[in-house]
Amino acid sequence: MVSQRNSSRLKDARATTVTVAYAGGEERRGPVTMGQANMIRCILRDEPAHINIHDVWPAPSGTRREAAVDALRVLAVRHEALRTTFPHPPGSAPHEQVVAAEGTFTVTFLDHDELPAEPERYAESLAREARDDRFHLDRDFPLRVTLVALDGAPVFVALAASHAVADISALAVLKEEWLAVLSGETLPPLTALTPLDLAAEEATPAGLRKSAASLGYWERIIRTGPQAMFAEPGAEGTEVRVPQLTLRSRRGARALALVAERTGGLPQTVLLTAWCALLAHRTGQSACVAAVPTSNRYEPRLARSVNTLSQDALLTLDVRVPSFDALLSKAWGAALNAYRHSRFDAVSLWEMIGRTTFERGSVFARDIVFNDVSTLPTALPSAHGPASPGPSSPGGEAVTGPELELGWGEEQVLPTRVLTFVHETEPLLRLGVWADPALFPRDRAEEFLVGLVRLLEAAATEDVPLDALTEVTGVRPVERGPEWERVDGSWVSPQAVAEALSRALDGVPVHVHVTADPPRGDGSPEGDTGRGLTAYIASGGAPLTPAAAHAALMDALPGRPGVLAPRRYVIVQDPPAEADRAGAWLGQQILSEGTGRDRRM
Repeated sequence: MVSQRNSSRLKDARATTVTVAYAGGEERRGPVTMGQANMIRCILRDEPAHINIHDVWPAPSGTRREAAVDALRVLAVRHEALRTTFPHPPGSAPHEQVVAAEGTFTVTFLDHDELPAEPERYAESLAREARDDRFHLDRDFPLRVTLVALDGAPVFVALAASHAVADISALAVLKEEWLAVLSGETLPPLTALTPLDLAAEEATPAGLRKSAASLGYWERIIRTGPQAMFAEPGAEGTEVRVPQLTLRSRRGARALALVAERTGGLPQTVLLTAWCALLAHRTGQSACVAAVPTSNRYEPRLARSVNTLSQDALLTLDVRVPSFDALLSKAWGAALNAYRHSRFDAVSLWEMIGRTTFERGSVFARDIVFNDVSTLPTALPSAHGPASPGPSSPGGEAVTGPELELGWGEEQVLPTRVLTFVHETEPLLRLGVWADPALFPRDRAEEFLVGLVRLLEAAATEDVPLDALTEVTGVRPVERGPEWERVDGSWVSPQAVAEALSRALDGVPVHVHVTADPPRGDGSPEGDTGRGLTAYIASGGAPLTPAAAHAALMDALPGRPGVLAPRRYVIVQDPPAEADRAGAWLGQQILSEGTGRDRRM
């Protein structure tokens, strides 16, 4: 698929496609890794534009076409992941990977007499459009490569990649090695685990114990934490179209370095702490629960692995502490705990999530994602925002950079409310952020990123009380009406629960109110421990059971983060005259009652 804008540009380009042969690798086969199985599940379910990834690599000045192709060939032979396919019968998910010793791939040359005014953005758009076509897991080379050239000389590589074999971190490694080969360097021997080596390690007793421990860690968070960070008015749907906002700031980088120096914390941990503190403040939550996808490369043997290791680490950081420094002291341990539990069997994980959320009456919402790629050998500026200026930028901006600059980019459809990429922390703080515009109109999104810089600047010189975040940052907590309650660790609208349950049951009268059940003792946040919802349903004599009511509501929950299923369903014949008063329902004849989770009261 080619956009109308690029179609007009391509009329002035000469396109040729060549087939490139490679040989010299080792043929192998074995089971897929847990990370591959996780991504393959997403690939078979999601649209290719949503799950494929892309990048743009700048070609050094003077690069010849043959040299650019030869360097790609070197990568194909060097990395088993690029020679991997996943054979499987139609209609089934692959469980095996096959590494070829030799094979072919194609490269499309797009030669121009004159490049568009913004050549990197043009190459970026080509790479993004290359994501639109699905990779065939059983036969396709996992990179879709276009060489953008000027008068025959390569200027950019625009590529899309299959997420079954590579993630953002792996593309960063490939980019660094491609540039190294072009510069004449000899690549060092590989020390990172290959996908097959990792699969073998995961199948050992120790690997299986690690996976089981990860499932237990995730279950505790999903059972007791907020079901959604953004449970508030305006948060609707499971996928949203979001524009990209990029922050580039010397002020932010200086402040971040000063906070790290003052507290002794790592810059990455300081930034994560500030981000979590501000998001929890904005959402009015007592904990920040976030997916941290790249954290599973914390082991040295995985740091430079060309593989897909994108199994989320699930961070939970309790923000009920008095100050920023106190939160920072907890953040490293919380992050490390998340990292340690980021390798798991994806099928078992989703079975656990389905069971746990059904029992709790919730939906797991991957609301916020924090992806720090700043420590990778080569950051990925083109795939997720404008690059920092290079050494040859006019006016010396490569040395200084903007004090604080915000820029808007293209939209993407994402199954998350706030996605943040950290590309650099020095000499610029450079973030790419996608925030749901229903929750963050453009002025509020910009206000949030400016507020993040202000928080770092305040913490650079002294500790910051967390109850002063509005004054310090300018970011205000969301305003929820009186109909919202804190129940079972989550913000809930009982009125919205009643409306959703009534619609799910074909419009029968429903009343939902908050009750104080005995404390569960499972670590639910203070202030709502033991609080649950009870639903009264007037069935009018129609056959209805608590189990049927619960199942109907659970089917209606996705996309409604302010709706949590009642702990107890009470089915009566008719509604009382005063149907809006909880006490009136207590006098109605009860036909049946229960939790709806196959456990009778």
